Amino acid sequence: MTRGDEAALHAFVEGRRTALFRSAFLLCGNREEAEDLVQTTLVKVVLGARRHGRLDSLEAYARKTLVNTFISARRRFWRREHAYGEVPDLVGRSVDSDTGLMVRAALAELTPKQRAVLVLRYWEDLSVAATAQVLDMRESTVKSHTARGLAALRAVVREEYA
Repeated sequence: MTRGDEAALHAFVEGRRTALFRSAFLLCGNREEAEDLVQTTLVKVVLGARRHGRLDSLEAYARKTLVNTFISARRRFWRREHAYGEVPDLVGRSVDSDTGLMVRAALAELTPKQRAVLVLRYWEDLSVAATAQVLDMRESTVKSHTARGLAALRAVVREEYA
């Protein structure tokens, strides 16, 4: 890899870190886990770019790596349990609107793939075809995950406001 490629890779990592974090936070619902997810994703992107020379689209590769890493982590049993010696202090969290809290809580109840589809479709503003390509799914599967995920979100909102 040339110095120019290394500089472009460094600029990409610095420029996309915040956007990847926002998507990761919507996927995880947890700041620390989202930071770990972004860090793991960026390491994989850098190693992949160095191994394969130059990737055609770092943006698409990073997005796909982020989602695949998230889904893979959700399959592991040890990620489902969180042991605490003491109850975590929640006072330090920033104030958020009720709607934002409700949406993130509803997203947390979805399956990882439904959550990934909704984040890619509505947060990343990808088309059905682009989302299908990132997740290696058929377009019809993306559409069904979208419909089921939105139905679940609507149910939570109706329940909250009932």
